[in-house]
Amino acid sequence: MASVDRPRRPKIGRIPITELAPTTPNGFPGKGFDGEVITFGATVFREGHGIIGADLVLVRPAGQQPETTQAVAQQTPAPAALQADERTLRVPLTLVAAGTDRYEATVQVEGTGVWEWHVEAYSDDWATWVHGARLKIAAGVDTESTLLDGAALLERQGSAVAVRAATRLRDTDLDPAERLAAVDDPRVVAEIDETPIDSLRTASALQLLDVERTRAGVGAWYEFFPRSEGAKRNPDGSWKSGDFRTAARRLPAVARMGFEIVYLPPIHPIGRTARKGPNNTLEAGPNDPGSPWAIGGPEGGHDAIHPDLGTEDDFRAFVETAKNTGMEVALDFALQCSPDHPWVTEHPEWFTVRADGSIATAENPPKRYQDIYPIQFDTDPEGLVAEVLRVLRHWIAFGVKVFRVDNPHTKPLWFWERVIREVRDEHPDVVFLAEAFTRPAMMRALAETGFQQSYSYFTWRNTKEEIETYFDELSHETSAYLRPNLFVNTPDILTEFLQYGGRAGYKVRAALAATGAPTWGMYSGYELFEDVARPGSEENIDNEKYEYKPRDFALAEAEGASLAPYVTMLNRLRSAHPALRQLRNTTVHSAEDDAVVVYSKHLPGRFTRSGRDDTVIVVANVDPHSARETTVHLDLAALGLEPGTEFDVRDVVTGARWTWGSSNYVRLDAFQEPVHLLVVEGPHR
Repeated sequence: MASVDRPRRPKIGRIPITELAPTTPNGFPGKGFDGEVITFGATVFREGHGIIGADLVLVRPAGQQPETTQAVAQQTPAPAALQADERTLRVPLTLVAAGTDRYEATVQVEGTGVWEWHVEAYSDDWATWVHGARLKIAAGVDTESTLLDGAALLERQGSAVAVRAATRLRDTDLDPAERLAAVDDPRVVAEIDETPIDSLRTASALQLLDVERTRAGVGAWYEFFPRSEGAKRNPDGSWKSGDFRTAARRLPAVARMGFEIVYLPPIHPIGRTARKGPNNTLEAGPNDPGSPWAIGGPEGGHDAIHPDLGTEDDFRAFVETAKNTGMEVALDFALQCSPDHPWVTEHPEWFTVRADGSIATAENPPKRYQDIYPIQFDTDPEGLVAEVLRVLRHWIAFGVKVFRVDNPHTKPLWFWERVIREVRDEHPDVVFLAEAFTRPAMMRALAETGFQQSYSYFTWRNTKEEIETYFDELSHETSAYLRPNLFVNTPDILTEFLQYGGRAGYKVRAALAATGAPTWGMYSGYELFEDVARPGSEENIDNEKYEYKPRDFALAEAEGASLAPYVTMLNRLRSAHPALRQLRNTTVHSAEDDAVVVYSKHLPGRFTRSGRDDTVIVVANVDPHSARETTVHLDLAALGLEPGTEFDVRDVVTGARWTWGSSNYVRLDAFQEPVHLLVVEGPHR
């Protein structure tokens, strides 16, 4: 019988090391951000009964300063020491629970760049011998050979302390228990802790972790249309558009609410051909501004500014004003064209021509976007890549470092992988947000291949089970590579929950978004409870995509009709509590009511500037039409507390204080305050 050539498989090391984490499904580098707390882990085991150990080995990027990096083995109070080259960090991994073979260490990474890491496993020869020796000496079994084996291990160590202990183990004038006592000498214990007696060192495959600036993983976004800010209706019914100068007057108020990124829809010229009218109608009047996503006209394309918004100098001033208020500007990057875009005539090969000779318009059947031509990527891929890179560099030169990419799931993955890689090779601090509401495989692949942030299914996760399951998925299952940006609404999304949830519904969704992930977002008008939908759609009536929509925010706030104070409170809470600025630390707890969601965000004191544990517990009534009474059950270990501990909490919303334990009564009235935002102030005294 002929031999079979079997496919080559990964090599198993002397000590198997499997199930490394954090890793990505397809071998791309994992993601981290400056200051992120990450749990590294591996499953490590071997044949027989010998005791094994494992270390995490982290190598920082060349040129990084080591003094700020914190790395601590879970449940180990002392920071791990840097190796001699000052770039390598070795952290002992701790067995999670007996019988699991799972070893972990929790590390806070500080310093951007591509880190390398792997796990080293080893046979802990000394611990194995000590464990067996204690049993054998106590039982009087194989005494002499066992003590001689221990002496040989100490002599292998070679130090003066070890040799003296070995001599005692060999001293037959002492009884076996006295000889064995040498292993408990504090000097021996300290030395072996410092320099273990081990063998069979085995290294896992090398892994990569791309650590980016903090804003890539943490931030509060606010979206508004510059053309609406300062827009005025003329006596003849026409409009005078707002511009960058009038829009800049809105920036201080946005910053006061605690937002860190102001996101603008496309700022480019808008096509005239097939321009959409109010509420997405097919007939636009002479004064209708059209959708900003129908990009391009005689004035230019993706590298041009709509003349109604001002000049390049006006845009520079807008970016500078945002910077002076503590915010960054994010630009929409929508890779599509109106029929009037210069690319249509200059590069007809970039579009799909139908059998009748017309250019295919964008579709999402039964929806059709007559004012937009999608791009065709396979005829001239190199030309497209070069042009897109040119456009992105153009806006980066204005100081823009954040791009919200429209519909990236309708473009090939290879394209984004290459474009994002090339941009970040030149500008490592640039951040791309994927606006993709599509199948999970595509959303996850976009994140894995380069996008630093992703829109999510959050807007459609409204029940207790949906929210708890989704938050657990985002913080654990996909957190190595997908960073969710929890937008509560968009110009295209006004969910049924918001349409009918009233003031309570808006509070609940904002509180969940602001505390459920380190990055969240809000589209202008949310704070005014704009909840009327266009019939038959899931978007606001009189949608701002197709018309001007000036708002009087100051009047609404003065009359108590604005959610801005609540939003400000949420962003202040996020700023004050580092636990809320982490993704991977969410723990879902339980409540006996089917409309009450409970989760916590906990950060141990070794990772906070104050040195104190930081814990926030969120309890939300997700039925905006009722009052709910229930018992909440907490996993105290997940809060860094011992079983049976009572502790003091303060509700940031109302200022009320209570003493809590593992089980707690709550009452949440949707018509008063539907959410508890509880800060753990410490053990009850």
